[in-house]
Amino acid sequence: MEPINEYKGVVYPLEKVNVDTDQIIPKQFLKRIERQGFGQFLFYNWRFDDDGHPRDDFNLNEDQYRNASILVAGKNFGCGSSREHAPWALLDYGFKVVIAPSFADIFYNNCVKNGILPIALNQDTVSELFSKSKNGYELFVELDKQQVSDASGAVAPFDIDPYWKEMLLNGWDEVSRTLSLEDQIKQFEEKQLVGE
Repeated sequence: MEPINEYKGVVYPLEKVNVDTDQIIPKQFLKRIERQGFGQFLFYNWRFDDDGHPRDDFNLNEDQYRNASILVAGKNFGCGSSREHAPWALLDYGFKVVIAPSFADIFYNNCVKNGILPIALNQDTVSELFSKSKNGYELFVELDKQQVSDASGAVAPFDIDPYWKEMLLNGWDEVSRTLSLEDQIKQFEEKQLVGE
């Protein structure tokens, strides 16, 4: 995974609540075993019609959001099944940060484990971001300082578990995190061998 600390990106507003993982990546696209290639199917049933043509009535298809990499959504984002394909699809599409008032727990954990920074902000702040998210509106995220800001100087602090923060700052998955403790593991093993 790539480390994430200071990140600037165009905001895409998804003004929907209770977006479940089947809406993020529909079940018919779960046949792949590798993590790449899911971005083309992100929000598929909303983005495309029955013939596979982009829908005019779904804003992610608009040019202004073509390069968006920060998704702002409604409460309870990522609910439903525990499929890890949902963050894979978001990341493969280009989203590095997801902001919402609340997340499903398993989805939140899957995001962090795959290098996406999920940020919970209060409903008023999210509503304000929705209203500003037009014509290339950008946010600047500082994970080390745990804050989100924009060009106007408006700042919104956020909380994150120190364990997840360390994982994202270093670009570690759980295996990498374990390997970072290799010296301590060796010392422990040596003590066990001496004790036998």
